[in-house]
Formats: sequence, C-alpha cells, structure tokens
Amino acid sequence: MKVGIIGASGYSGELLVKLLLAHPHVTLAAVTSRSQVGKALSQVIPALRGFDKGLKFVDSDAAALSKSDIDLFFLALPHGAAAEFAKVLVAAGKRVIDLSADFRIADLATYERYYGKHHAPELLTQARFVLPELTPTGWKNDVKLVAAPGCYPTSILVPLVPLLSAGVVSREHIVANSYSGVSGAGKKVDEMYLYVERAESIKAYGLVKHRHLAEIEEQIALRTGTPAIIQFNPHLAPMRRGIATTITVPAAADGTIESLYAAWHSAYAGRSFVQAIPSGETPDTAHVVGTNRVDMSAVFDPRTKNFVITSVVDNVVKGASGQAVQIMNLWFGFSETAGLV
Repeated sequence: MKVGIIGASGYSGELLVKLLLAHPHVTLAAVTSRSQVGKALSQVIPALRGFDKGLKFVDSDAAALSKSDIDLFFLALPHGAAAEFAKVLVAAGKRVIDLSADFRIADLATYERYYGKHHAPELLTQARFVLPELTPTGWKNDVKLVAAPGCYPTSILVPLVPLLSAGVVSREHIVANSYSGVSGAGKKVDEMYLYVERAESIKAYGLVKHRHLAEIEEQIALRTGTPAIIQFNPHLAPMRRGIATTITVPAAADGTIESLYAAWHSAYAGRSFVQAIPSGETPDTAHVVGTNRVDMSAVFDPRTKNFVITSVVDNVVKGASGQAVQIMNLWFGFSETAGLV
C-alpha cells in the first residue's frame, strides 16, 4: 500500500517518515514540504542517511497529489492548512489521517471559538475522531477522513474516560496539570522556545482556555454520555519530548483504588499501548519516549478523598505520529502494533 506525508519536515512529519519507511506493510511514496522542494530526504533529515530510499521532497500541491496512485495521506500540517488539503484529497477518494486539530472537534461553533474560521466545515460530519483504545471498532466503516487526537488530550482521556464511564470518580472538581516538552510547539523560531529561555525553567501557559480543552471536554461528553468541566493547566517543561500529566479528581462515594484499577483493566485488556502500573509507582516520561505507550498509575489520598492519577506519553509518538500509524494499522487491517513499540 502506498502512503504519502504532506508536511513532512516538522517534528511530527519527520517521525512519520521514519516510522513509515520502516513499516512492514506500506511503501512511503511521497513526502512534501513547500520549503524543501527538490531536496533529498536525507539532506533534510540526516538521521536517514543510507535509508531514505532515494526519496526527495515534492511540492505540497493538493490537486497533483489527488491524482496520484497513493492510497492514504497523512496531514502533518498546522490547523487551517490541513483542512484545505483534506477537501481536495477526500473529494478525490483518498483516505486521510489528519494530525492537526481541524477535524478533532465535531461542533463547528466550538472549533471556531478556539481556533477561528474553519476552512472545510462541510467535512466535519464525515470525519471520525479516533483514539484507538477508546473509539468503538465500528469507526472503520465508510470513512475517508480520520482525526488523530492531540497529545495533551491523549494523556488525559486515556486514564480518565474509563473511570468516568464506570462511575469510579466524580464529574466535578477535576484538575489536570500537564507538562510538555518543547517539541510540542513544533518547529518555529520564538523567544519562548530558545534554549536559554527554557533550560532550567518551567512555566504555565494557555491557562483557562488552552485549545486542547475543547477536544478534551467534547470527547468526555461523547465517550461517557455526560459533560464534565475540566480545569486544565498546561506547562512548558525543559525537555525535548514527553508529556507528564497529573489528574486530581474526587473519588465517587463507593470508589476505591481497587475499583479504579478494575475499570482500567476492563477497558484496556489486551491493548499493548496502555500500561497501568501498580499504585504507589509513578510513571516517568523517560520510560515512554520513543514508544507509542501511555503509562499510568493512581493513588488514593484518604485526607482529601481524591484520586491522584499520573500518566506519561511521548508527545510526538503516542501524542501524534505513532498514534496516526496505529490508526492506519487498524484501518487497513494490519496488526495494531506493526511498525511501533
């Protein structure tokens, strides 16, 4: 099967290139970047020297790509730009996995409140948000456009949704503090991301109305049947990759640490990429960087009657490119873990 990556020179795009070149069931047939046209893949991504299979960057021309024999396109583009490509590719019958936020939010008014004007609102009803471990398997039927989840939402939804669904935790007073490596901001020149600004420093940002909050709350309502309001506090951490999230949530009246872990084990039995580690042990970003895993654990605080839940992901793998490959594997009937660890 032939696949292509539109926007292959950013962090997510580069990782997609590496994963798809090594994937046992697909051929990477096109990589695009308007700023790198004509350059050899290994010239832009030196880590691929000797393994780039002679690929060169081509122009990001949606019309030309839509006429190719490529079966599936990954959109590793900023929000707004991705929608413009999706319109052309989906109309041509291509399958698309979008790593941007353009199709993660089903409600147009909510999208526009957080992101501004949507450039392909007519596709919102066709798109499917797929977080593989939480989305029912029927999503694969008659779909051409899939939205891959964001990194922060993955680190929050995976531990929290099964607990809300099982009634183990309260739906009120949920606080999620997340800490992300600077690669989460993508490749851009900005004072806040300079080495001397970030080294030995950590800061909160996007408080009260971070864009990922819309995705988190909408998915909780859709997956559990009832809305919940989340106090989401993102932070920029002095590391290249990884997200660590701590969720504080009151236990339900009959919620115990045993019932919490039972809900996790029931939801994720047989899912290789979600690991519930024992209560009392806390997961570490160093153990998931380079993997497609979510590691998580929980403890009960008898003084406050809260559960304190911690989760870690690699923001570029499970939070972006690895999860997109996982979605592709499920969509096309490959082993879910093909090309991933």
